[in-house]
Amino acid sequence: MKPIWIVDDDESIRWVLEKALARENLATQSFSSARDAMAALQSGTPQVLVSDIRMPGASGLELLQTVKAKHPGIPVIIITAFSDLDSAVSAFQGGAFEYLAKPFDVDKAVELIRRALDESLRETDIEQGAAQTPEILGQAPAMQDVFRAIGRLSQSNVTVLITGESGSGKELVARALHKHSPRASQPFVALNTAAIPKDLLESELFGHERGAFTGAQAMRRGRFEQAEGGTLFLDEIGDMPLDLQTRLLRVLSDGHFYRVGGHQSLKANVRVIAATHQNLEQRVREGLFREDLYHRLNVIRLRLPSLRERSEDIPILARYFLAQSARQLGVEAKRLSPQAMQFLAQLEFPGNVRQLENLCNWITVMAPGQTVEIKDLPQDLVEERAHAPQPAQTLSAPASVAMAAPAAADGAHAAMPADLGNTSWISLLEAEAAQMLAQEQPEVMDILGRQFEAALIKIALKHTHGRKNDAAVRLGIGRNTITRKIQELGIGGAEDD
Repeated sequence: MKPIWIVDDDESIRWVLEKALARENLATQSFSSARDAMAALQSGTPQVLVSDIRMPGASGLELLQTVKAKHPGIPVIIITAFSDLDSAVSAFQGGAFEYLAKPFDVDKAVELIRRALDESLRETDIEQGAAQTPEILGQAPAMQDVFRAIGRLSQSNVTVLITGESGSGKELVARALHKHSPRASQPFVALNTAAIPKDLLESELFGHERGAFTGAQAMRRGRFEQAEGGTLFLDEIGDMPLDLQTRLLRVLSDGHFYRVGGHQSLKANVRVIAATHQNLEQRVREGLFREDLYHRLNVIRLRLPSLRERSEDIPILARYFLAQSARQLGVEAKRLSPQAMQFLAQLEFPGNVRQLENLCNWITVMAPGQTVEIKDLPQDLVEERAHAPQPAQTLSAPASVAMAAPAAADGAHAAMPADLGNTSWISLLEAEAAQMLAQEQPEVMDILGRQFEAALIKIALKHTHGRKNDAAVRLGIGRNTITRKIQELGIGGAEDD
């Protein structure tokens, strides 16, 4: 990890921050002027930059502008003795992570630097992940199954049927199948059969000869010819008219087709990947889809999970889409607060990944600050969640028992009852605290606090199958924080991810 840079003309401020961060085992590098820091940027960069705003020579705002122009991902914290509105506005407009006025509480300053550090490390992970796998993102078990299937099909030309709800990413999977196939150097052609009028769909698929119908002024190659040697992706195949289903079946059966109005048979060397959000078996039973075509398409079926089935992927997808949207608009990426991220992770997202992407585009344009809170999200989204049924605020027996009997209590208090189904966890906590206080046990706050943290982290690690980074995101804490807590509390079962 890179050091934290401290830029301040006041030697005492630099000394205080250096010592406070050293106690946290964080490396620092200090500069007495913005010019010195700008010069150092030629040969290195910090993980986080903490800078005074008013210094002799170049100001902290000038340093902020320089850093954001060259390294927009570095969080910059501006500190100043002049806590006026103009300075705060200028700092945030320049892309500052946070604004801190002197005199400041050292512990709060360290906490703020840790938050900036966690954000910087998360952004680094996202950038590396995006560089390695920009086409599809997902850490949920259901998505890992999809990735494994793509790997198995990488050297195959077999026909694939992709099913899943609208907006779940079926075209992305089709493109990935093409990219990792022997046909990768040849064209990938996509056609949404539901978006083309019935009268034009046949021509779109197979092309037409000049004069084949009114308006056909010249010969036109269809999608099968355009995809020659490559892959043809037919989206929403369940909406294809029955007469065209017959023609498509003939192509899949013998590999030949005719242009509309043509008399010469053409050979199709094309891999077909089809997709639908509909239940094709039901449409076959209703007589709306040919059974023989269904079996031709359904050689290998790949089902994409909805976003609500892989809600643990929402944070990584949201950060990716926010970064992508910011790049397209040429602005700094917005950051979701832990509370806002948790709020999004609890939404249903009926529009799936496409809806989340659209939401991130809205946030990039409309959210007022760099750090986005729940109140900054679209009002209809917040109101919809507010009126949705909320789960009962209870803890299961294992989580409550984990709070009740750690070694730190030395067995001095009784275990909580096992039947906790209808009891509020806050009431249980109050009862436990009252019992410990009545027995005059020392350090009640520390004991119960450690038990509470341990229970939360254990449950989060269980939910994420031991993945620390995912558990940290779900809990709304930093990666370094959860690593430190796991060591302090002696928690096992975590993976080094």
